[in-house]
Amino acid sequence: MNYSEKKQYTLSQKIKFFLPSLLGLFLFVIPLQWGTILNIEALGSNFTIGVGAMAEMGKVAIGESLPFFMTWVIVVSAVVTMFCTIFKPQFIKKDSIWNKLFVVTPLWLFFRVIGAIFAIVTYYSIGSEVIYSRATGGTMIFDLMPTLATWFFFSGFFLPFLMNFGLMDFFGTMIRRIMRPLFRVPGRAAIDGITSWIGSGPVGVVLTDKQYKQGYYTAKEASIIAVCFSLVSLPFAVVVANFLDLAQYFPQFYLTICLVSLVAAVILPRIWPLTIKEDVYHPKAGKQINEEVPENYSQFEWALANGYAKAETANSLGEIIKDGIMTVIDVYVTLMPLVMCWGTFALILTEYTPIFEWLAVPLIPIFKLLQVPEASLASQATLLGFADMFLPSVIVSSVSSELTRFVVGVMSFSQLIYMSETGAVILNSEIPLDLKDLFIIFVERTIITLPLAVLLAHLFL
Repeated sequence: MNYSEKKQYTLSQKIKFFLPSLLGLFLFVIPLQWGTILNIEALGSNFTIGVGAMAEMGKVAIGESLPFFMTWVIVVSAVVTMFCTIFKPQFIKKDSIWNKLFVVTPLWLFFRVIGAIFAIVTYYSIGSEVIYSRATGGTMIFDLMPTLATWFFFSGFFLPFLMNFGLMDFFGTMIRRIMRPLFRVPGRAAIDGITSWIGSGPVGVVLTDKQYKQGYYTAKEASIIAVCFSLVSLPFAVVVANFLDLAQYFPQFYLTICLVSLVAAVILPRIWPLTIKEDVYHPKAGKQINEEVPENYSQFEWALANGYAKAETANSLGEIIKDGIMTVIDVYVTLMPLVMCWGTFALILTEYTPIFEWLAVPLIPIFKLLQVPEASLASQATLLGFADMFLPSVIVSSVSSELTRFVVGVMSFSQLIYMSETGAVILNSEIPLDLKDLFIIFVERTIITLPLAVLLAHLFL
């Protein structure tokens, strides 16, 4: 773009920016009572984003068939991957999307095969109950998989309205002065955060990964956003608060989640291991972002100019549909088997081994020092968050102390990295974070947020 003179845009160019961007806002950013608006009882009266409403309607419409469907998606993924990886058929060209999907390393093949075995054993209740029990594989295939399947299906098709028509470029330029000094990320990262907080954490990670691969984030920025902004959604916070019998404290509960997560998002980019991530753009895309405001533009004018310019380059509707189909296939084929594999394994460790009890021992004195009742159980529940975000709440749901339930519930959100969901999505992405990084950051988030969560719990209760 020529910075020396302001480009004039036609009405049609402005409409191409505004209409799809408004649709993106309603689908991914603005929470509404869709159940009340559309008079659909199954959606309830909770606030959620448009994609969330679509996902819930999808679950209601075909919910009973989703576990079966996802079981066989995972199995087909494993079988086709095994065939293509071992035999490398000539009809799959090296530079094709199918090569990327189905020709993998032996380790990733192993994970897909184990995921398929877990899915079959769980859905048909064969073999060991350790795998298919409702507390392990059953949670994955009957609870988590239908939710992820519907969320990723609709978000896969509609993410372009959030990304490709200038909305992120506009907001990114407008709030860069806040985001860059506080969190060391571009302004557009706020949209990733809002998508996660109001919609879905895994969808937020997918959005971040796409932005990184398209040249809008560096490797370091993508890493920061993935582990600082991909919080579990607001609607699920309502579910957890009700489950923990804390509905009467929900404003304080969610305010605490936001405050402690904000503190973690300020501190984590300034400490290891995020500090050692390379501040370089994806090699295939290079730098595609410019939020710096030229001297002859106001911030608002430059934000609009960036939005208009991005909208000009947007794909046609046919290309968007084609890209959406490939995005959904990519997520289903590559991510779902890994979520099934790692999530089930993590839940087996939790349910049938004392490993988290052992790991939690050093935390017990800290909880006692912070005057949290049932310190032993609370410390164990806090560590269980690395396996799955809902497990900590299950562990302390029967505890009589409201303060303990409040603290553990807050921590289950603020720890952010769950191997049954968000962690698996991050590891499957091109964001340069490995399992060791995720565990270290999980521990760091726990250390940073726990004292503040307890302080606010004492204040509010």
